[in-house]
Amino acid sequence: MAIQVYNSLTKQKEAFIPMEEGKVKMYVCGPTVYNYIHIGNARPPIVYDMVRRYLEYRGYEVTYISNFTDVDDKIIRAANELGEDVFAVANKFIEAYHHDTCALGVKEADVHPRVTETIPEIIAFIEALVKKGYAYESGGDVYFRTRKFEGYGKLSSQSIEDLRSGARIEVDERKEDALDFVLWKAAKEGEIFWGSPWGKGRPGWHIECSAMVKKYLGDTIDIHAGGQDLSFPHHENEIAQSEALTEKPMANYWMHNGFININNEKMSKSLGNFVLANDIIRQHSAEVVRFFMLTGHYRSPINFSDELLEGAKNGLDRLKTAVSSLEHRLQESADFGEVGDWLERIDALKKRFIDEMDDDFNSANGIAVMFDLAKEANRYLREEKTSKQVLQAFLAYFTEFADVLGIVITENKELLDEDIEELIENRNQARKDRNFALADQIRDDLKEQGIILEDTAQGVRWKRG
Repeated sequence: MAIQVYNSLTKQKEAFIPMEEGKVKMYVCGPTVYNYIHIGNARPPIVYDMVRRYLEYRGYEVTYISNFTDVDDKIIRAANELGEDVFAVANKFIEAYHHDTCALGVKEADVHPRVTETIPEIIAFIEALVKKGYAYESGGDVYFRTRKFEGYGKLSSQSIEDLRSGARIEVDERKEDALDFVLWKAAKEGEIFWGSPWGKGRPGWHIECSAMVKKYLGDTIDIHAGGQDLSFPHHENEIAQSEALTEKPMANYWMHNGFININNEKMSKSLGNFVLANDIIRQHSAEVVRFFMLTGHYRSPINFSDELLEGAKNGLDRLKTAVSSLEHRLQESADFGEVGDWLERIDALKKRFIDEMDDDFNSANGIAVMFDLAKEANRYLREEKTSKQVLQAFLAYFTEFADVLGIVITENKELLDEDIEELIENRNQARKDRNFALADQIRDDLKEQGIILEDTAQGVRWKRG
């Protein structure tokens, strides 16, 4: 049976059939790097890392691209507030993003393209749209003629008139139509800029992803993914730009993950419930945060609270305990136990795991299968005599399922002295670079593992707590 994917474009589950047999082209919209990521920003990288891992588990070769928006109004504003240049601000928060997502078990993308490294391709893309009559220059800005693209609104299932009446439209006399969106922005005094056929300026937000997809993956890709909030206008505009230029579908499958609420309320700065991912990781540990994120279906909204995270920790501990008990028994087992039908029972759980994950990457049900595996393992461990073959089969499937989901089900091993020294060197370098957030994170991570740092006049000393 083929993997079933819910396609946001068609609003239904469809059999996943990639364009090229055995290979998947996948693009995930990344962050605008003007601040540390909040817990809502952390859900897409975790979710689509899980999707990528499962596709690889099922035998596909996945090319995974996720971008960084490293020039934007928000980044320029942050740079002005911090008294730094745009590149310094972007680099600082890209490094912080890598640190947080790495802790959350997210594998590196094959390429992390940046806007500032894709300017020639973006300009060429816009030029081609102008030549085809889909874009026009006005006062140094370049706009896309939204009405000219007949399929506009197909992702969000809205007509042009619905969008016009319901959207928040920026009043701008330079536009031919209020629904037209910007592809290139004329530079304001003191802003970062690049030269272009329309004068000094920089790209609009939407055009960057269209240019990056085309550059790294081609005209049509298998999967385009991101948060639900990106469906309109960002992804709608991407479709319009790309398909107007290439006259081909931009992506065959569109995937969108649900929102995160904090204590049953929408997360927002105005409500004071805006939570940084790094703060949650420090409080509850990265492995618990990832496990919690995957206990809900990726398309469903998920509620975040300390109580729910504590429940996730307890659940993860149950799996860890089962694995630890199996490992302990395996070391002591004299291998006198009967195999019986245990291998068939374990294999049946693997089939269930695959069936659940094949159904639109249902990690919640995949984790439920892992709990059933733990239940069976605990039942087997009550046997007076055990078979090494059965114990090894249990452990193999625990490891297999955990790797697919990217979750940690083994207890942390004690850090070696050389590992500690290397982390201290990394912390020292972070402090020299004035990246105090990273330095604090390293200190806190070490403390969590029982390593206490003391800053002295002679340098950093450490001891095991």
